[in-house]
Amino acid sequence: MLSTLHVGEAPSPPLIRLHEISKRYRIGSNEVLALRHVDLTVVPGEFIAIMGASGSGKSTLMNILGCLDTPTSGSYELDGVRVDGLSRDALADLRNRAVGFVFQGFNLLARTSALDNVELPLLYDRSRRQRDSKTLARAALERVGLGSRMAHVPSELSGGQQQRVAIARALVTEPALILADEPTGNLDSRTTCEVMALFQQLNDQGITILLVTHEMEVSHYAKRIIDMRDGRILRDHLVEHRRSAVADLQTLVAAEVER
Repeated sequence: MLSTLHVGEAPSPPLIRLHEISKRYRIGSNEVLALRHVDLTVVPGEFIAIMGASGSGKSTLMNILGCLDTPTSGSYELDGVRVDGLSRDALADLRNRAVGFVFQGFNLLARTSALDNVELPLLYDRSRRQRDSKTLARAALERVGLGSRMAHVPSELSGGQQQRVAIARALVTEPALILADEPTGNLDSRTTCEVMALFQQLNDQGITILLVTHEMEVSHYAKRIIDMRDGRILRDHLVEHRRSAVADLQTLVAAEVER
């Protein structure tokens, strides 16, 4: 585990702890070993980019981290809960409480307003916590800078705005962890900077983010990079020269003005 610790500080309890995680799939008569004895520790407040070619295991790893899939062997603890061995209902409850998801394709309901899209995870909350879901959804949209676009449906929003709605939806349940799968894959350079600036801002506020990307430039907006190959973690290292998405955005805007 790579993390910066100041003198005199007690280490934070891990948010994620994977030990010897393996995942096997059977496709016809062939067995595919998608993950091979993966160890990973993540403490609260980290911002990690996971990189790797197609077939490297990064998507399988993200599915296991997000409680969308279960490992074949090994142990997984998320936010103090032992995940492997949970029932389907218990897994769904933990996923809804602890994890927010952001996807490349936004995954918004096309005929539903931004506000109602963001509110949706709260309507599936089976914990029976008494919460004003509309108020929480409005606050999440305000947090991502879309307070004036709450009534708009996705077709009335730009790609960057749709991704902001998706990020607000991930935030609305106040999860311990945000998992983002290629969140800038459908975006141009300027919009990529805008979205990554938002992720950096949220991380500065203490939100833990794990992001899958195939873009090296995007990975350097994170604080830590995990390179995967053949189902294994090949390299796990801190980012030495971290990029500022705000600074990159300012550079792009200035170049556009000059043209």
